[in-house]
Amino acid sequence: MTRTLRLLAVSSLLTLAACAVGPNHVAPTPKPAEAGAFVKSASPAFTQEEVSGEWWRLYKDPVLDGLVSDALAHNTDLRQAVANLDRARAVLRETRNGRLPQTSIGASGQYGRVPEIQSVQGFDRTNSQFDVGLNISYEVDLFGRVSRSIEAARGDAAAAEGTRDAVRVAVAAETARAYADASAASQRLTVAERTVSLIDQTLTITTKRFEAGRGTRLDVARVAALRDQQRAVLPPLRAERDGALFRLATLTGRAPADLPPSAGARQTVLKLDQPIPIGDGRALLARRPDVRAAERRLAASTARIGIATADLYPRINFGGSVGATGTSLGDLFTGGPFRWLLGPLLNWSFPNQEANRARIEQAEAGTAAALAAFDGTVLTALRETETALSVYANELDRRVALNDARTAADTAARLARAQLREGKTDSLAVLDAERSLAQTEGDLALSDARVATAQVDLFRALGGGWQADAAGGAPAASR
Repeated sequence: MTRTLRLLAVSSLLTLAACAVGPNHVAPTPKPAEAGAFVKSASPAFTQEEVSGEWWRLYKDPVLDGLVSDALAHNTDLRQAVANLDRARAVLRETRNGRLPQTSIGASGQYGRVPEIQSVQGFDRTNSQFDVGLNISYEVDLFGRVSRSIEAARGDAAAAEGTRDAVRVAVAAETARAYADASAASQRLTVAERTVSLIDQTLTITTKRFEAGRGTRLDVARVAALRDQQRAVLPPLRAERDGALFRLATLTGRAPADLPPSAGARQTVLKLDQPIPIGDGRALLARRPDVRAAERRLAASTARIGIATADLYPRINFGGSVGATGTSLGDLFTGGPFRWLLGPLLNWSFPNQEANRARIEQAEAGTAAALAAFDGTVLTALRETETALSVYANELDRRVALNDARTAADTAARLARAQLREGKTDSLAVLDAERSLAQTEGDLALSDARVATAQVDLFRALGGGWQADAAGGAPAASR
């Protein structure tokens, strides 16, 4: 009968240990408006296909592929995020250890003199004492304090993983942006240099007309001023290109002097030869690592309500100790005095529990804040994506108009130069045509740069780039 009662007691404790107080986390579900098609997805520049993980490979540029691989392997921000994830995972392992019995081994040795009033006749007042023992303790998780702590640590670790993946997205996008900026600056520099060369040709014609008595010094001065204005555009473009390359060096974990020459060799802006795959809202929210990190932080905050609630109830530990004590080291190993202890320990902050209830309110407020942060992250993800879609589609339309304007301005400038050589027009008309061509050339080159930037911004908003490791290092993060 005694054995039956013991089994029933153990069974009851195990049943209670499976009951965790506090709310259980339920992942929020996106609203229909958040999970549907994007508002600005109707443009032919987009397809509803799923976003590619290594989206930068769509540009088919081996140099860009290598730079992104280097950045994902050596970027300092990403290394910091990986270290933070390792720390969070170590905290989780430490917290999981709370489910196991805690053991410790202790040993001590003492040598001293007993005061005369405590001495016993016939015994030496100076003696030695040695002790060795094994201590074991185990917390019975009656109300889920340990299990909720593990849930919170697991949520923190998953949030750190999401943060690392978000950094991967940012690093890949910023690397592609820096490379695109350097390439676009090189293209704009080429356009500006070509414009200066064309105006130089016009200046030569105008000077010859002046020397032949068919023009004025004012005509020469006007064309020379326009030529010098265009020359003044060149140094800022060189500085812009250099700045982009220096950013690229930092992103890939290099000093500026160590950046390979191939990084700045491209002279044309990045372009895609296909529509951009964007998926839908539901796929976006499942893919964006910052949304996943926010949801895991919410789960951790919810678990902490359970931790605080468990402190309202008693905490029971079972402990035991075995060991030996003797006046010499030999006594410890030759059957000297042996001791053992076994028993429970009850710890309960009762009846004053106002502090515990205040901690519950703190945890509930923290969870409410985490929920608001999650909702805000979802809305921000949708806003960033819709904005990127709109900017990209409208910049494409703008580029079409600018290309038509450049074609017309180029035709007008060529006709004006031809008529100037034939004496059918004056230099003022040619000057106006050259100025218009220079403006449209610059605007078109700048639009090409904006298109490339808008593409990178869109890919970043879509959250691609963390699923696969281009550097061949760490495996892809689990969903």
